[in-house]
Amino acid sequence: MLSLIRTLLEGASAKAEDRLKDQFAVDLLAQRIRDAEAGLASAKQTLASLIVRQRAEQASLDQLDRRIADLEERTRSALAAGNEPLARDGAGAIAELENEREVRRSTVRSLVEKTLRIRMSLEQAHRRIVDLNQGMISARAIDAEQKAQRRLNRSIGRTASLNEAEALLARIRERSDPFEEASILDEIDAGLSQEAIRGRLEDAGHGSSTKVRAQDVLDRLKSTH
Repeated sequence: MLSLIRTLLEGASAKAEDRLKDQFAVDLLAQRIRDAEAGLASAKQTLASLIVRQRAEQASLDQLDRRIADLEERTRSALAAGNEPLARDGAGAIAELENEREVRRSTVRSLVEKTLRIRMSLEQAHRRIVDLNQGMISARAIDAEQKAQRRLNRSIGRTASLNEAEALLARIRERSDPFEEASILDEIDAGLSQEAIRGRLEDAGHGSSTKVRAQDVLDRLKSTH
């Protein structure tokens, strides 16, 4: 039972976290990009320090080459002059410098490899950050559109409200025009008035009769008696 409750709580927590991520996705994306840019800046500083050290080691190596070359020339001169003890001291100094030179050469090679790897990583990270910043433009536009749509939905209600509003509009449009009704009533009244006048004229004996009167029926019956 406790395990089931724990699972349900974890599921609810995950859903809540997903909702928060959706709601603040653009802000989270912007923060992640800032973190990546800060990491890139730190990596650039590390690369700069390595390059400075590499150049210093290379300068020391170049100086060793010059010192060794100078000592070799002087030692050869001592040998040519027959001063072997002095030449032996020179050879000892050259040996020490050559050992130091190997150590510095190894250091320079290591620094070159490290700076090369960091350069490649920096270039890759830089391209990814550029892509993310470009994507951020689209993400902001999409987020703004979605927020505007949600505000619109809240302001005009759900689909049912829209359907009801459209139905009411249709009822209003289907209503008869009161002005047109009044005009038709006037026409009817005018016609009725004309018929009334015609009837009075007919009753007074003006024009032919359009109605059967009681007197007509009596006259007909008398003629057939």
